[in-house]
Amino acid sequence: MESENVTGNREFLLLGFSEEPEVQSLIFVLFLSMYLITVLGNLLIILAVSSDPHLHTPMYFFLSNLSFVDICYTSTTVPQMLVNIQTHKKGISFERCISQMYFFILFVGLDNFLLTVMAIDRYVAICHPLHYTTIMNPQVCGLLLLVCWAMSALDSLLEILMVLPLSFCAHVEIPHFFCELNQVVHLACSDTFFSDLVMYLSVGFLGGGPFAGILFSYSKIVSSICRISSAQGKLKAFSTCTSHLSVVSLFYGTALGVYLSSAVSENSQSTAVASVAYTVVTPMLNPFIYSLRNKDIKRALTSLLGKKQ
Repeated sequence: MESENVTGNREFLLLGFSEEPEVQSLIFVLFLSMYLITVLGNLLIILAVSSDPHLHTPMYFFLSNLSFVDICYTSTTVPQMLVNIQTHKKGISFERCISQMYFFILFVGLDNFLLTVMAIDRYVAICHPLHYTTIMNPQVCGLLLLVCWAMSALDSLLEILMVLPLSFCAHVEIPHFFCELNQVVHLACSDTFFSDLVMYLSVGFLGGGPFAGILFSYSKIVSSICRISSAQGKLKAFSTCTSHLSVVSLFYGTALGVYLSSAVSENSQSTAVASVAYTVVTPMLNPFIYSLRNKDIKRALTSLLGKKQ
């Protein structure tokens, strides 16, 4: 098949999960429900943190930013899929596909970096409690957030710049419900060596690096907790980390599950189904994890919703 550069008039086809009308209706209702829950849940976390002065601390500052990123993260993929199902169209223009990939990579990277910064915050709070307010002051928190945004934006831009020169054959069909970078690159008709190299380096340095930082922080936290003499003190210290540790496990666990499913199975559609876990389910569950396991968030939400305990 003759290869050609995709222009603004060309479209990619997002195959999604199924072409059967009954199944598509079920998928539409399911994803719309999960999307609305995600937006509402994370928005409540943001409002609760901003409205309660007791939550104006570094930990909750980063949590509210994580909730904002989760809303944006889900909004890059799900609305487009819902529109395609509702209009019975699968096409997405090359420009929209590139934009979707850029923002998806941006917000995934931000999620990754924010979880790392939150682990560092817990490390300082538990291992250096007397210096916590000095180390994690508002200027440092703002700088850390700026670094997260800058690194994510640069990584996303670099990966997209590696895709733009690629040539694609006519009638490109993406076996996914959104423009996933790896899927798009491997559908190119031209040489993808440099694109693959940038992807692998990105995963290694900007994926593995933050994960190593989280592991290091928690190794120090566990070591510090073990030195606490009383069982009550150990429990109190560890309880400040349980919500974050749960979110980290969910984020990396689902991402690893998608990677393993794509490595083991050659069926691209099964990979698309598995990717729902970290693209939709994880951002939806994060607010529940923090609200159910955190007394401060519970109190702030109760106050925000005007209920009395």
